[in-house]
Amino acid sequence: MHAAWKKYGWIMETIVGSTMFALGFSLFLQPNDMSPGGISGLAMVVVKLLGFGSVGTLTILINLPLFILGGLKIGKRFFWGSLLGMLLSSVLIDTFALMDLPSTEPLIGALYGGLVCGLGLGIVFVCGTSTGGSDILVRLLKLRYRDVPIGQISMSFDAAVVVLTGIVFQDVNKALYTGVTVFICGKIIDAVVYRFDYSNVALIITKEYEAVAMAIGTKLDRGATFLHGEGSYSHEDTKVVLAAVKKRQVTELKELVMELDPSAFVIVQEAHQVLGDGFSRYSRQSL
Repeated sequence: MHAAWKKYGWIMETIVGSTMFALGFSLFLQPNDMSPGGISGLAMVVVKLLGFGSVGTLTILINLPLFILGGLKIGKRFFWGSLLGMLLSSVLIDTFALMDLPSTEPLIGALYGGLVCGLGLGIVFVCGTSTGGSDILVRLLKLRYRDVPIGQISMSFDAAVVVLTGIVFQDVNKALYTGVTVFICGKIIDAVVYRFDYSNVALIITKEYEAVAMAIGTKLDRGATFLHGEGSYSHEDTKVVLAAVKKRQVTELKELVMELDPSAFVIVQEAHQVLGDGFSRYSRQSL
């Protein structure tokens, strides 16, 4: 079961994320005539400037090279997953539009639209796919700007589209409301994408360093490293135990250290993207 989920679970995650995005868009953004930003928002601006054409047709024309480039640069799974995400989110947006959904005030729509859409996009990004459009462009830009969080890349692109929309359509209020949505959406994407990569690193100063290191290995199934230290007051040589553990193991770590040495000095701090045995592996496709 675990092997099957590891191999095909991304399909279900893409479906859930795309559904959440479509729901957030249909329930909070579309009723308030807020620009979604992204490729469709950019297409709206171009059609307005040109004075002819349709948003749907232009969106498809822009999407085609992005899908091809995304498939070549990121892989087949990204291509097919993004195709699934785009088709599903598009169908659901049209389906939700036929329903009698409750209306919200523009500010409420901007806040919750950004929250729900951000959650959906975050889930989609985590499983290595997208909902098409600007999501593909964002993933491609992430390959170029590897040190920038993906939510910030998405937020920057959408913010540029929002500014263009406000200028071209001369509707400052809608542009500002959409800006709120874009900001919240970007922050939520980063929170969803990167929170799963947080672990904890513990520095343990104790006379029972051998026993503590052994307990970490046997009870927590984690490795430990000895760092050479020296007491600033006593100038006695000592060893400091360094261990990286999952967040759910922090309480157990502190308990086993205190059992072995109640006077131990323990420092626990968050660590982002711990790479190595028992944690994640580095990949150029990583977010």
